[in-house]
Amino acid sequence: MNRIELIEQIKTKKSFLCVGLDTDLKKIPQHLLNDNDAIYTFNKNIIDATAPYCVAYKPNLAFYEAFGVKGMIAFEKTINYLNKYYPNHFIIADAKRGDIGNTSKMYARTFFEEYDVDALTVAPYMGEDSVTPFLGYDGKWVILLALTSNKGSNDFQLTTDTEGERLFEKVIRKSQQWGNIDNMMYVVGATQGKMFEDIRKVAPESFLLVPGVGAQGGSLEEVCRYGMTKDCGLLVNSSRGIIYASDGEDYAEVAAQKAKELQEQMAAELAKICYIS
Repeated sequence: MNRIELIEQIKTKKSFLCVGLDTDLKKIPQHLLNDNDAIYTFNKNIIDATAPYCVAYKPNLAFYEAFGVKGMIAFEKTINYLNKYYPNHFIIADAKRGDIGNTSKMYARTFFEEYDVDALTVAPYMGEDSVTPFLGYDGKWVILLALTSNKGSNDFQLTTDTEGERLFEKVIRKSQQWGNIDNMMYVVGATQGKMFEDIRKVAPESFLLVPGVGAQGGSLEEVCRYGMTKDCGLLVNSSRGIIYASDGEDYAEVAAQKAKELQEQMAAELAKICYIS
């Protein structure tokens, strides 16, 4: 999915919601554990329920790799289901890959050819040759870790060089020599609040993937106030607050309601920039 198509989906649905498929067998409704493929069944029902209210899905690979081959089969079935029945939804594999060039080439092949996702999260620590192999696919995106919402982000991301530039700013500035607004986004945690102003000074038009709204305490209104662009420029992810809103047999219906509530808030934020009628 290219940038224009993504923006059109945001405009059509009046939403920039990404639903995180962090599917944990310890948290899904217990009646599903009798299913031979509980992870996939849970994902399928969540997708069917929330698809009208979101523009993207983001399965986190850790929640699938933890179950070995069975988990990865569920991941593949989930991606195939999305590609077949919801082709207008943006699919992000949250795998945080990044290694020397030859290894990155294989990771890129895995996710962009074998699984056919739209985007992959990538760790930038090893520099240009670890990132550029992912940028060789038309219509595919790298989502680079920039300023995350975890406590440990302070350990490295906010450190400054002799000229006062913080590491996350250096990552964003430098990476724009490798990619552009049509194939590179950045992860910025919702809990960073007003720091979005600083992000926009370095990346004024880039899309940002924003985790941390809802269960992690990030404010959607604050993210939009400081981070939204004329083209929206945001994909805001919610995982636990949607998919685990109920642990009963009504889990899909409740997830749909939570997604709808977020979509309605997003529509109101988009209206503030006259993005929608």
